Amino acid sequence: MRKPQGPLYNFWQHARRFAVPVILIALWQGVCSAGLISPRVAPSPIGVMETASELFMSGELMSSLGTSLLRVAIGLAIGISLGTVLALIAGLWKSGEDAVDATLQMLRTLPFLGLVPLFILWFGIGETPKIALVVVGSVFPIYMALFAGIRGVDKKLIEAATTLGLTRWEMIVHIVLPGALPSALVGLRYAMGIALLSLVVSEQVNADSGIGYLIMSARDVLRTDIIFVGLFVYAILGLAADQLVRIFERSLLYWRPSFVKG
Repeated sequence: MRKPQGPLYNFWQHARRFAVPVILIALWQGVCSAGLISPRVAPSPIGVMETASELFMSGELMSSLGTSLLRVAIGLAIGISLGTVLALIAGLWKSGEDAVDATLQMLRTLPFLGLVPLFILWFGIGETPKIALVVVGSVFPIYMALFAGIRGVDKKLIEAATTLGLTRWEMIVHIVLPGALPSALVGLRYAMGIALLSLVVSEQVNADSGIGYLIMSARDVLRTDIIFVGLFVYAILGLAADQLVRIFERSLLYWRPSFVKG
């Protein structure tokens, strides 16, 4: 049976993902309006929006957001590039795996907070340690996912390509990399999320700008509403990053069959 189509149906297909968050925010507002939660503990959504509007009008919010976006963009670009190169080296050659995999498996278990003092000693208190934390947070998901995708390519496809006389380079370009692309995009989604978590950590240590600095400054003066504004900004950035990767998935993986029902 053909599914109904049209502008209203397409709008519902996109809007229903936000139904649960909207319901939760409505319940939160109801609890706050009923006086069951102190504004000092958790301000109402309306109060958070008013504070966000004030910060936006003063320019403080956009300035902090711009600084944070620049840091995460630079860190992600370096981390994704480095993770991709390392995954290709380890995934395509057994000697490459022997050279880099064990080291990366050890490094990826190191905690962010444990790296902060070391990065400060190495790079000072400027932008470099903050970007370096984002790089560390994003490189490992890309490496793990792409490496698994390369090694998980169907052997029957490799055998068929060999039978057809494809060279190793042609096999990599036409069989291995397209087959690993779904896993790589999953790794990208994880990398973007962890990059934001790394940014939160980096901007709360020796920072004088950014959303994390805005949150820490609000903590010092007991402004819970500003803290919630900063947390909402991080949450919206995470959702936007996830949606961006989903768009890439729909355009790049149009060939992949799906059994998910609407």
